Amino acid sequence: MAQTAGAPGGSPYTSLIFIVVIFVVFYFMLIRPQVKRQKAHRELVTALGKGDEVVTTGGLLGKVVEVGDSFVDLQVAENMVVKLQKHAIATVMPKGTIKSA
Repeated sequence: MAQTAGAPGGSPYTSLIFIVVIFVVFYFMLIRPQVKRQKAHRELVTALGKGDEVVTTGGLLGKVVEVGDSFVDLQVAENMVVKLQKHAIATVMPKGTIKSA
């Protein structure tokens, strides 16, 4: 009359497969796109040059006057130059953006 109890949930590999599937989903949905964005921003920062028109993460629009190792001098108005860290540059705008703004 007494029966031996089997393992609940079936195969012991089911939970391992579930964990692997969750990791794969996280990799393709979260980790991989973030790494791509970081790589693109790193390339943008290293390609900065004098005369580029950029927008900072704070929303300032300006023209790059000088590029150093880790800092950039940004002209935001006539006779007004601001020194920023390179990683604070969000995007490079097309030439002539400042005149049209």
